[in-house]
Amino acid sequence: MAERGIRLAPSLLSADFSDLTSAIRKSEAGGADALHLDVMDGHFVPNISFGPALVRAVRRRTRLPLDVHLMIEHPLRFAPAFVDAGGDTLVFHVESADRPEDVIAEIQRLKTRVGVALRPGTPFEMVEPFLGRLDQVLVMSVHPGFSGQRFLPEVLPKLREARSHLGDMRPHADISIDGGITVETARPAAEAGATFFVCGNSVFSGGEVDANLHALRAVATGATG
Repeated sequence: MAERGIRLAPSLLSADFSDLTSAIRKSEAGGADALHLDVMDGHFVPNISFGPALVRAVRRRTRLPLDVHLMIEHPLRFAPAFVDAGGDTLVFHVESADRPEDVIAEIQRLKTRVGVALRPGTPFEMVEPFLGRLDQVLVMSVHPGFSGQRFLPEVLPKLREARSHLGDMRPHADISIDGGITVETARPAAEAGATFFVCGNSVFSGGEVDANLHALRAVATGATG
């Protein structure tokens, strides 16, 4: 199977919560490949965002794939609810309290794409045993829990490791980057191997969603030749 091209997933955490339908429509018009939803439980990260009800509401308003990022302590317990709500990919943290192999098996049992995320300080070796079963590896380029943080360039070697390991094993898998993605940071991330860009403030700030998405895509695509 051929490798995936550059894909962009606007993060609804950075959108105007009072008008999510408009944010979704603008993302669609701008050529977004998916929508990213950050789920926080107040335990794994010191913040609370949205749960299955919000995912279900977004699902009713778009046909775009929903990339659900579970920043929660017990993804195994809640995976069925997020699949039922309409999540197309569930991405959980390797640092969560549940055994990664159990979470992967449960999400696959639910016939849903599965990804594993790593905090900035988590070594890539933590996900290596599971790479052959993953549809996505998400490298966090900020500390999870809050939007608007600056990109941490020290995570770029993890993208290179992901590209090296997944190139032959899982060429269709997404190598995702999340946090501080702008036209300045998308280029080094793409050069290091990222193919799936979660983009928040850089897309929704100023309301020019279409232009912002096109600018990000041009930079990331240009960086990959």
